[in-house]
Amino acid sequence: MTTRTWENLQLPAAGTFNLDAAHTRIGFVVKHMMVSKVRGHFDQFAGSVTVAENPLESSAELTIKAESISTGVADRDGHLRGDDFLAAEKYPEITFRSTRVVGHSGDEFTVLGDLTIRDVTRPVELTVEYGGAGTNPWGQAVWGFSITTEIDREEFGLTWNQTLETGGVLVGKKIKIEIEGEANPAA
Repeated sequence: MTTRTWENLQLPAAGTFNLDAAHTRIGFVVKHMMVSKVRGHFDQFAGSVTVAENPLESSAELTIKAESISTGVADRDGHLRGDDFLAAEKYPEITFRSTRVVGHSGDEFTVLGDLTIRDVTRPVELTVEYGGAGTNPWGQAVWGFSITTEIDREEFGLTWNQTLETGGVLVGKKIKIEIEGEANPAA
C-alpha cells in the first residue's frame, strides 16, 4: 500500500477505499433490564472512505440493511426488525454520512456526521482510531480502524419499552455503537 507520513502517522495515500465486509463488524451494545448488556451487529452493509490529501478533509459514508440485525436470538431479532424498533420493511436502510473531521490527537480522529434511522436524521460524533496500513498476504492494500459513539435511541423514534416491576425499564435508552474494520482501495 502506498502510504505517506502525516503528523507522525503512516496514513494511506489519498483516494477512495471501500469497507471490507469480511473484516468489518458493525456492532452495538444496549442495557437489558438495567442489569446486563445485549450485544448485536448488522450482517449487511456497504461503505466507503475518501481519504483527502489533507486527512482532516476526508469523508465517509455507510449504508446498513436494517433487516440484517442479529443478536443471536431469533425472536428478539424479529422484534428489533419490527415496527416497535427499526421497522425494517418501511425503513430498510440505516445511513451515515460524515460532515467533517473536527480534529485529531495522535491516531484518534473526531468525525461529525449525520446518522439516519427510521427516516430520522440526527448529528453524531464518532471517535475514530486509525489502526495502521499494510498489505495482506495476497497483495491487497488494507488499512484498519476502530469507531465508537453513543446515541440515544429515543431521538431516532425507537421509543418502545416496558417498565419493570422492580423499577427501571427493559431496554436502555443509550446504545453504544462499536465498529471494527478494514478498508481496501476502491476498484
